[in-house]
Amino acid sequence: MAEEQLKANSSPAEEAEQTEEDIHILKKVRMEKLDDLKARGKNPFEITKFDWNIKNADIRKQYAELEERLTAEAAGDEEALKAALENNRINVKIAGRIMTWRNMGKANFIDVRDSTDRMQVYVRMNDIGEEAFKEFKTWDMGDIVGVEGFVFKTRTGEVTVHAQKITLLTKSLLPLPEKWHGLKDQDARYRQRYVDLIVNPEVADTFRKRSKIIASIRRYLDAQGFIEVETPMLVANAGGASARPFETHYNALNEDVRLRISLELYLKRLIVGGLDRVYEIGRVFRNEGVDTKHNPEFTLMELYQAYTDYHGMMDLAENLYRHCAEEVCGSAKIMYGDVEIDLSKPFERLTMVDAVKKYSGVDFNEIHSVEEARAAADAHHIEYEKRHKKGDILNLFFDEFVEEHLIQPTFIMDHPTDISPLTKMKPENPEYTERFELFITGREMANAYSELNDPIDQRRRFEAQEEMKRLGDEEANSIDEDFLRALEIGMPPTGGIGFGIDRLVMLLTNSSAIRDVLLFPTMKSLDK
Repeated sequence: MAEEQLKANSSPAEEAEQTEEDIHILKKVRMEKLDDLKARGKNPFEITKFDWNIKNADIRKQYAELEERLTAEAAGDEEALKAALENNRINVKIAGRIMTWRNMGKANFIDVRDSTDRMQVYVRMNDIGEEAFKEFKTWDMGDIVGVEGFVFKTRTGEVTVHAQKITLLTKSLLPLPEKWHGLKDQDARYRQRYVDLIVNPEVADTFRKRSKIIASIRRYLDAQGFIEVETPMLVANAGGASARPFETHYNALNEDVRLRISLELYLKRLIVGGLDRVYEIGRVFRNEGVDTKHNPEFTLMELYQAYTDYHGMMDLAENLYRHCAEEVCGSAKIMYGDVEIDLSKPFERLTMVDAVKKYSGVDFNEIHSVEEARAAADAHHIEYEKRHKKGDILNLFFDEFVEEHLIQPTFIMDHPTDISPLTKMKPENPEYTERFELFITGREMANAYSELNDPIDQRRRFEAQEEMKRLGDEEANSIDEDFLRALEIGMPPTGGIGFGIDRLVMLLTNSSAIRDVLLFPTMKSLDK
């Protein structure tokens, strides 16, 4: 009775919100219906396939094309058009989930949603038979059905499938969230993404677009002569970035291992091995907090190209972003929130020192010691730690004063050596490196270097990182002897870059939080 009342209702005001008790009652009713089906030898879970032949979105397209052609041929004769539509019926088989139900006695309208769109279906007792119709009336919203019939347009102008046969393919044992209010609780939407995708079709559009973005990246890089590779996720030494790794134990080898925090060190080994252009798109894992921009596991793309530098990486990054926007969004000018982001024109390029001077007024070219840097930080209420050097403090100034202003695409160049352990120093000023980060909408979108290929200097940098770790920096790198051995074999001059795929998807889908572009974001257990 509870389900029948829901079917009969058609306005938000009449439909009560489901409580836990309601859900329990409705599930009990549905289980009884399933038991009845099984007793009569009609268990829907025994059905193994349904040969649908068209998607709902294609039905609308085909019918519109048919109607346009026949209208032209009828030349204004309404009777001729009506007869032509009758004689040129589009017969279809569709499958999907019942999302709405209007009970009109011996004729019902249901909405069936597939992966492309919803479709109104007209189900009449005289067409499918009295027994079949009686059974159909016991089904519920959320059930998955197969429909065979023909396409027509109702008096109100809605393209509809007139059912001649309808089959229950899967029995839904739990009711969907009340259809007008949907999933109100954002936390529940992330935890139950499968339900979110059903009741909020625009969510599925985001993830279709994500797939297109990644495919677009691959097409672009493949055309540039890059090859896609795969490198280990479980590693002895999680290096290549400043982050705390997740640690676990490998029982078979009785060794402690870590989940990778970066793709860098293995990809560089491949450059040493003679693979001049390589990239990888994969998950990395960082033992850090969760916010609108961070998830402890996320998708990173890194690529390395021999015989180029960070200027070559800037050109590649700019062209790749523009390519993806044009191919996926149809334009290099996109909206993010209420701001237009222009990817069509050359991206701005600023050194970190110039950016800090522009937005804070502090010129680090005039600061020559860590003591002077600390004095400037004190004067501007920048908190720092005893272990921080001049370069670290410059970076703290950047975080505090600059990042939020970088809305349009901007390359921030020439980071301090103190915070860039894998980067070549600038020959004319070893205090700084040939490194850049790309910022858009106030977020870091990419990080790139002229890669350090001097094994002697690299060992010295690793040792400095080890000292930072000894002083309490849990994100510092450790010495990787095998990587140093690879550099001693010889790595050509190389440019490398890492892209946060999730942040690129956020940008191109106008999503404000990283969880909105991750199908299953990390969530705290409800048992805690």
